[in-house]
Amino acid sequence: MNTELTVLAWGCVLALVHIFATAQVRTRQYGTKWNVGARDEALPPPSPLVGRLERAQANFFETFPIVIAAILIVEVAHLNSRWTAIGALLWLVARAAYLPLYAVGIPVVRTLVFSVGFAGLIMLLRPALF
Repeated sequence: MNTELTVLAWGCVLALVHIFATAQVRTRQYGTKWNVGARDEALPPPSPLVGRLERAQANFFETFPIVIAAILIVEVAHLNSRWTAIGALLWLVARAAYLPLYAVGIPVVRTLVFSVGFAGLIMLLRPALF
């Protein structure tokens, strides 16, 4: 399996990490009874950590479908190259770093890391567009 598809598989793992990290911290705040219940009751605002993890998860799921499409386009059209592989790896490493940076609340570095991931995404899409 080539680099881009391997990155796609690890991106799926990272998606699960986002989901379970957020769920675990949210359950810690609201309790197991809330987690296994219908979740109909009004809740107090999330703690800062829960809020940051929820926003990091939302941010991940805004870009992950685009990465999936880009990798599949590159694969199906046989456009993968050294540069698309580097782009995919940049995206994955940046997205893996983004989660803990957001969780601890490091603002400027988080944005720079997001930009690196976005650049990797553009590197993936470029061969399909030009």
